[in-house]
Amino acid sequence: MRRLAHILALSFGAGLSPVWPGTAGAAVGLVFAAALLPLAPTLQVVLLAALLVVGIWASAIVAADTGEDDPQIVVIDETFGAAAVVLALPADVLWWIVGFIAFRAFDILKPWPVNWVQDTVPGGTGIMLDDAAAALFALIVLLPVVFLVPPL
Repeated sequence: MRRLAHILALSFGAGLSPVWPGTAGAAVGLVFAAALLPLAPTLQVVLLAALLVVGIWASAIVAADTGEDDPQIVVIDETFGAAAVVLALPADVLWWIVGFIAFRAFDILKPWPVNWVQDTVPGGTGIMLDDAAAALFALIVLLPVVFLVPPL
């Protein structure tokens, strides 16, 4: 099970990218979102919630194995965050690019309370929830724009 946790936490190897592993993990999130796109929205939410729970479990194991609070190789949190953002946006490549960039910006900049979650919530829960908070911030900014911009 530990091996499976490592495979999942590293988003099938994206976390081993020599450059920008978090961005590589977020790109896996786009693939995951694309796979969920044909499903009913309720099922999409259920599968995103399952990814969150699996991410908490897997990232906690990798953190324990490496002795690091938030190992750079763990990118399932970015996978989850990017997927959550783009699935809430119109299924259009331009919106997905904007969503991807907004999520990565909030994930990297970590404004309050995203940084508070990262610094306060321990273990796999903290690893996953700071990216969930970054995704929420991205959606708070983008969803009003979605309603203001005519469909592409």
